[in-house]
Amino acid sequence: MISITVLDARGEALARGAHESEAYARVERVYQPGDVIRIESDCPHLIVQMDAALLPGEVYLPGGAMTWRVPCGEQRLAYSPAAFAGARHVVTARAMTAEEIAAPRNLARNPADLRGETDFFPHCTANVETRGESCFAARNVIDGMRCNDFHGEWPYQSWGIGAREDAWCLLDFGREVEVEEMALTLRADFPHDAYWTHGHVVLSDGTQAAFDLQKTADRQRIALGKYVVRWMRLERMQKSDDPSAFPALIEWEVYGRDL
Repeated sequence: MISITVLDARGEALARGAHESEAYARVERVYQPGDVIRIESDCPHLIVQMDAALLPGEVYLPGGAMTWRVPCGEQRLAYSPAAFAGARHVVTARAMTAEEIAAPRNLARNPADLRGETDFFPHCTANVETRGESCFAARNVIDGMRCNDFHGEWPYQSWGIGAREDAWCLLDFGREVEVEEMALTLRADFPHDAYWTHGHVVLSDGTQAAFDLQKTADRQRIALGKYVVRWMRLERMQKSDDPSAFPALIEWEVYGRDL
């Protein structure tokens, strides 16, 4: 069974929906600060779409539930202007099939990821986000958007490092998965942007791997071998000698499968 409940800041229910395998809830309200969407499911693997203007994507619920804070104010700049707008919204959630769960895929992609602590995965965090702005938050690198010839608000949201040399970004899958390859799409708003010439990825089992990067707008694939991991961390990213101080990451994809 899957249930969706939309609640206001006082905890009062605004909308509900439930179904054995594919639920939706219609919200007749202009979203207000403090509104949250609560999804509970017997199946921990779901495909959710939190707004009709957002991409659908996979989430993993280790506790069988997720609480999703509806973005408001400055947080909305990393999302389509059409998202959360108006007085009618639809939230959907469906259970993934056994075939979908077993299939090789991009395990990192989660358009529903939020800044701060979450009870659902995949989830991205970092030790720095440029000026603390949502357009440069770590969650942006797994939202499924790869537009990278500009910078700033949607659809150019990225992970910005504020010129920090010790910047790192951590991707938590919420469970052990088998990974084989990753791909990085750099922000390529040249000459505003610099780029990283190489970096390191650390896996939760202690494995570390160095990789090189090029000055390109294209996706750059990096073979990892075959490892079972809970999380991965990008670190020791070395900037090019471009005069710009602004390398940034648009998308981080990780290919593998559930165990």
